Amino acid sequence: MKSSIEKTKLPRLAILGAGGLGAEMLVLLQKRLCANVVALADKSGFVFNGQGLNTLDCLEGLVREKKVSGILGAQASDNSIEELLDLNAQNIDAIFYALPNLPNEFIPNITKQIIHNSAFEGVIVDALKRTTAVKLLHSLDSELKNRKILYLTGCGATPGMLTAAASLAAQSFIEITNIEITFGVGIANWQAYRATIREDIAHLEGFSVEKVNNMSEAEIDAELEKRNGILELVDMEHADDIMLELAGICSADKVKVGGIVDTRSAKKPISTNVKITGITYQNKVSTHTFTLGDETTMAANVNGTVLGYLNAGLHLRQEYGVYGLKTAAEIMPRFQPVLVKTAKELLV
Repeated sequence: MKSSIEKTKLPRLAILGAGGLGAEMLVLLQKRLCANVVALADKSGFVFNGQGLNTLDCLEGLVREKKVSGILGAQASDNSIEELLDLNAQNIDAIFYALPNLPNEFIPNITKQIIHNSAFEGVIVDALKRTTAVKLLHSLDSELKNRKILYLTGCGATPGMLTAAASLAAQSFIEITNIEITFGVGIANWQAYRATIREDIAHLEGFSVEKVNNMSEAEIDAELEKRNGILELVDMEHADDIMLELAGICSADKVKVGGIVDTRSAKKPISTNVKITGITYQNKVSTHTFTLGDETTMAANVNGTVLGYLNAGLHLRQEYGVYGLKTAAEIMPRFQPVLVKTAKELLV
């Protein structure tokens, strides 16, 4: 994408969450000009600039202070999302949730807060992973429609990119017999992705969302030490299942997700892929495999896909008036940015 594109023509994006994914999204948007970041928030506070934030200043502030309230010009707040949107909702076109998904009700409750306590009308995109959380969000569909909000959920790598690949590959068959997603993730320092690692630990035998949510960082460190930094995850509660069922591809019980996370090395322990097995109309059984390159990081695969769905959501809402809750399996991402139309153009 040419760097000459005007920031003011791009959709105005608020990033909620400034951990690993939130910070990496700032880096990505310096090179893939799909949005103009006007707001950044975490539990410490928020920073807003209607013309666009200086992302380098934001990144330097996050490195130095480890929180948004340490960024030059930020406002400290114990209720940052509500305050940000109360003051600036009408100057934001899209929201990316780079927030933790613990407990399952956390992101659905944030969404209820936005629906009921703000004037925001636009597109929300998340990289949510848990089936239960997606089901809770799906119950908000009518409220989102009433508020003219389009919410795209499960738009990361998996669910997201691999779910969409499964949906596309399924077209070769008249019946899907099983879909198997296997991922490998390498993280050099788990502290940069604390929420993600906690959520992964919750999938292990003997753990739950509630238990992990109450564990201290020292206890997380001890658990990782006991496992030599390796998390082997099988038969996870992953939203690919409900998303593919909602899209009419197959029943949720035919979808299996698992993988290996190395919290001490940036190198992927195994390759990430999705295998779609089905029966063709000639009564042949076959398997399609879609494999991600080992050189692409979790941040590249998640945030890049989020931007693709952000573009798709803006296009669908702006051009066709689509609102409510949709999943990544129902919508295909778009690589090119969607430029914001002026009020005059919208009236033509």
